[in-house]
Amino acid sequence: MILCSNPTSGYLACKNEIDSAIKRVLESGWYILGGEVKTFEEEFAKYIGVDFGIGVNSGTDAIALALRAVEIGAGDEVITVSHTAVATVAAIEMTGAKAVMVDVEEDYYTLAPSKIEAAITSRTKAIIPVHLYGQPADLDSIFKIAKKHNLRVIEDCAQAHGAVYKNRRVGSFGDMACFSFYPTKNLGAIGDGGMVVTNNAELAERTTMIRQYGWKERYISQFAGLNSRLDELQAAILRVKLAHLDNDNAKRIRIAEMYNKQFGGMDLILPKKRGNCTHVYHLYVVRTKKRDEMLRYLKQKGIGAAIHYPLPVHLQPAYNQGQKLAVTENLSKEILSLPMYPELSDSDVQIIIDAVKGFYNEL
Repeated sequence: MILCSNPTSGYLACKNEIDSAIKRVLESGWYILGGEVKTFEEEFAKYIGVDFGIGVNSGTDAIALALRAVEIGAGDEVITVSHTAVATVAAIEMTGAKAVMVDVEEDYYTLAPSKIEAAITSRTKAIIPVHLYGQPADLDSIFKIAKKHNLRVIEDCAQAHGAVYKNRRVGSFGDMACFSFYPTKNLGAIGDGGMVVTNNAELAERTTMIRQYGWKERYISQFAGLNSRLDELQAAILRVKLAHLDNDNAKRIRIAEMYNKQFGGMDLILPKKRGNCTHVYHLYVVRTKKRDEMLRYLKQKGIGAAIHYPLPVHLQPAYNQGQKLAVTENLSKEILSLPMYPELSDSDVQIIIDAVKGFYNEL
């Protein structure tokens, strides 16, 4: 079976380094918010190109804490997309704010700037563009609208560690940006983890306080906060994997190029890359009207293709607001994620390619 993603292979690729890092933490006697977290926060912030990083429990918490840091809550509205992991919307709702979902671009699957202004009301306080599948959103257009309407921009970078938009890494543009270190991500922990990054010292301090009960001084809560801490073990593991991230992303890009070359001319819509950007292929997503048939065929051949995401958030029972998002709804019926991870061998890539070709040959 060729898996769609394989975090075990990521561990095995760095096994000695990771085992050594774990041993270091276990023997240190310090397991929560110690030197590993502090150093990883500094290293990751430097990698992204910002001044501050705040390690938290998950990518979902990262978004919720960032929103709270900019004082968004009950009665406010935040514009984002429906074609995303439900975590984006769940995090907005966690603050008491309302997620206002708009459609995505047909070509790039990210927030459509042309749909934003119609969704803005007097209650709108922020926009959360999602850099989906490793593809940067159209930040220039989004920031132009945000500036015009005095809105905060918080980047959801959960699927785009290392992606570049016009010579800067995503996560370095917004008032704040949020990352997930879920095990399958381009930079994945062995457990949950997340990070909020920013260039704003005041927002960084407020987020740091929110993640631990609103403390500035231990045991004294200046305001109501949460418990959302990145632990020392995960930070140590992520420090190891951060050193390999650019090389791992280069491997993802190479695999995507192999797919692109072999699938050209077929009845498949291949991923398009935005100009002046680096797509880091957290997922390699194709489109076909025969999606369900292809998925069944590939699974019969032992290939773990998957659908990200089968039901748009705005149509899910918990978040259904009755709106119609045509592009998003069409995408959800046609998208298929093929296996993509750095350790995928050339021979396995060829097996996947041959299986996709075999599906069309048998039609």
